[in-house]
Amino acid sequence: MAMTSGPHPTQITVGGAPEGYDARLLAELVDAQNGPVVHIARDDKRLDEIRNSLRFFAPSLPVFVFPAWDCLPYDRISPNSDVSAARMATLAMLAQGFKKPFLLLTTVNAATQRVPARTLMQSSSFVATVGKQIDERALRQFLVRMGFNQAPTVMEPGDYAIRGGLIDLFPPGESAPV
Repeated sequence: MAMTSGPHPTQITVGGAPEGYDARLLAELVDAQNGPVVHIARDDKRLDEIRNSLRFFAPSLPVFVFPAWDCLPYDRISPNSDVSAARMATLAMLAQGFKKPFLLLTTVNAATQRVPARTLMQSSSFVATVGKQIDERALRQFLVRMGFNQAPTVMEPGDYAIRGGLIDLFPPGESAPV
């Protein structure tokens, strides 16, 4: 196994690490850096293997995945809504900032695809913190701007309902409302 510094002082190249053990090295690197670490896997299969290994080696490490689109540019079909939701959730988290050290897993294909500007992502996301009051008016405005539909009962993706202190949302890409 070889570990070398790249042309950028914070770039590290690891070679010859057995599959599975590389996840442990990544977890140790996040601890040593005390900040975010980005790992670019060769493909989706390898990314999934690393994510599964990380569940064993570092179950409490925050891991975010930025997947590649599952269709080609200019295809007649749209990307899968789960892929779109995962990409947007990760970009929103990065735009808003995450306060703890974390690992971002992505692939070569995903890393080379264009993404919206950070300012657009910041204005297109809403942050709610457990235990803190939510500005209901700002939340309603955000949901309308994002294309959500107000409904008496939340039944399908894109619906929301606010009843007193209860907020129901059905985010795209989720299997059930939250």
